[in-house]
Amino acid sequence: MEYDKKHIGILFDRIASSYDKLNHLFSMNIDKRWRKRLVKHMPHVGHVLDVAIGTGDLAIEICHQQKAMLVTGIDLSKEMMRIGEEKAQGLPVQFIAASALDMPFDDSSFDAVTCGFGCRNFSDLHQGLKEMHRVLRDHGSVWILEFSYPSNRLLRAFYSIYLGRIMPAIGGLLSHDKPAYRYLNNSVTHFVWGEDFAQAMREAGFSQVSYQTLSGGIATLYTGTK
Repeated sequence: MEYDKKHIGILFDRIASSYDKLNHLFSMNIDKRWRKRLVKHMPHVGHVLDVAIGTGDLAIEICHQQKAMLVTGIDLSKEMMRIGEEKAQGLPVQFIAASALDMPFDDSSFDAVTCGFGCRNFSDLHQGLKEMHRVLRDHGSVWILEFSYPSNRLLRAFYSIYLGRIMPAIGGLLSHDKPAYRYLNNSVTHFVWGEDFAQAMREAGFSQVSYQTLSGGIATLYTGTK
């Protein structure tokens, strides 16, 4: 079975039970440091929207660092959010089943918007970024973590082999869903990054857009304001 971004919730429902374990395994837990770094630089605000909240790792880190009074998360995968609700018990995090392309919120509803490794799964990146901009209050900030590619040629070559062969093989074996991990590989290799992603943010209306590569360029942190 192959996957379409229009049905991305089905993909993540299927791999939800093994997603956290495999995610940390593949990144050797570096993904935790990336989230901590994003949250460390966020301002203290009242209400944060976490887009593509998944199992809640980024939202939980926001709460642990006490950067928001409330985090509202949206996602299309109900099973991922069910796991996230269990992990976030006792924390000010709420989970809502909704699309990033058509958010059920009024204009200017949130002080900050975050998204950890979810933008590449949007079926329409520009629409998703426009929605983030719409629901963000004036002078609010957006914080996006996404996979990218290393600038070092040797590291990039190894990374390409890892993404193209090693990760799908191990992920497929342990999750029993090879097509899902082939999709996740393709979602990285065919996605925009660096200046191209920053330009997409500007076109969606964000200003003061900047970005910083992490771990040699394997991931990138993008920020902007409204």
